[in-house]
Amino acid sequence: MTKLANEIKLHLADPYVTSDDIMAVAKAIRAKHLSQGEFVQEFEKKFAKRIGVRHAAALCNGTAALHSALSAINVRPNDEVIVPSFSFIATANAVLYLGAKPVFVDIDPKTYNVDSGEIRKKITDKTKAIIVVHYAGQPADMDAINELAEDRDIFVVEDAAEAHGALYKGKRAGSLGDLACFSFYPNKNMTTGEGGMVTTDSKALIGKIRMIRSHGQDGRYHHVMLGYNYRMTDFQAALGIVQLKRLNWVIREKAEAAEYYNQKINEIFGAKIEPPYVAPFSTHVYMFYSVRFKTKNMRDKAIVSLKKKGIETAVAFPPIHLQPLYKKLFGYKAGLLTVTEKVSETILSLPIYPHIRRREQDQVISALKGALQ
Repeated sequence: MTKLANEIKLHLADPYVTSDDIMAVAKAIRAKHLSQGEFVQEFEKKFAKRIGVRHAAALCNGTAALHSALSAINVRPNDEVIVPSFSFIATANAVLYLGAKPVFVDIDPKTYNVDSGEIRKKITDKTKAIIVVHYAGQPADMDAINELAEDRDIFVVEDAAEAHGALYKGKRAGSLGDLACFSFYPNKNMTTGEGGMVTTDSKALIGKIRMIRSHGQDGRYHHVMLGYNYRMTDFQAALGIVQLKRLNWVIREKAEAAEYYNQKINEIFGAKIEPPYVAPFSTHVYMFYSVRFKTKNMRDKAIVSLKKKGIETAVAFPPIHLQPLYKKLFGYKAGLLTVTEKVSETILSLPIYPHIRRREQDQVISALKGALQ
């Protein structure tokens, strides 16, 4: 069979799966309680301990986690939820699921996280919650955001889908708001294939989420609220338990890979390419390694050059407010969020994973050189 000319040789992300993962999943399958069971309970306890919160509830994916979190705080039609447009679309879609309105705010041009000053401008009497995305694995400036929310009795929901293990002033992402939502999709620093988690210190909120994920039951066949089938399987949880054990190693290895990229980019490209900025109050766990180019034309040339070499990249993310769905629903146009739009036009995520080889990173750098000569 003839190989495709642009066959991917170097992926953007590559899940790290070992024989330990396989044996854990096999053990859960042999136990025959394949849906939500003992392995899910164990995973929840260990994840909550790792994050530094009292409670965690496992769900089938990160989108379900966001939807459940917003449901638990009673987001309703006519409510407004402040969200960054610079995120995966699930962040805003979870608001739409409940009939509420996502109110988009701009981002900080250095961290790409939501700008607390922009949040302040968008708060109204209808604001029920603020969703804070920790972009690429670096926490947002949560103290400033929490202060805004506390003054106005607004919930803060962390979208920590990319930030497993990241620190903000010594505290872990996922412990910084009223609720936090994680994803365990294969491109994350730990995976269960599909899967999600909500973390919180609130017994009342976690109780609601556990009912929401299982058809609104507070006991078998006793349904007290509208719920969904958002349960995690035991074999997903078994995989998550092993992946969680490995998380520190993954973070360390990706940080070293990021530092190697940083050195090469600074040495070779100067002002043409800007490596990720890390704020002094946070650590970065590099779920994405996203660089900025001086111009959109440079970025687009890099995409083509890397693709020709079989190197996968991604523009993470195109602005949500300029997606066809949101333009149709709300009439949004370019120019609404100038920083978000500029960043999206010049950003590119490069391959990174814990077991990436330096020679593979050199291939990426070489392809970038070819594009920018």
